[in-house]
Amino acid sequence: MRRVGEVVRVAGGVAVVRLPGEDHPGIGTTVIDEQLDDIGRVVDVFGPVERPYVAVSPAEEVYLPALVGTELYAR
Repeated sequence: MRRVGEVVRVAGGVAVVRLPGEDHPGIGTTVIDEQLDDIGRVVDVFGPVERPYVAVSPAEEVYLPALVGTELYAR
């Protein structure tokens, strides 16, 4: 399990996650929370190279607004 980053907002039906550095998970990577629950998959990487963002498309029945401020991890 590798830390991806913190959910900073929800926009357009995806969770926007701020990464702590340049290293980012690949598109299609499964993302989980601290309880090892499946949150969704990475669908985009964007923003500045030094500290990019990833967009995470939610799994079914995941309530995105509740994720703001949550740390997410790559499986």
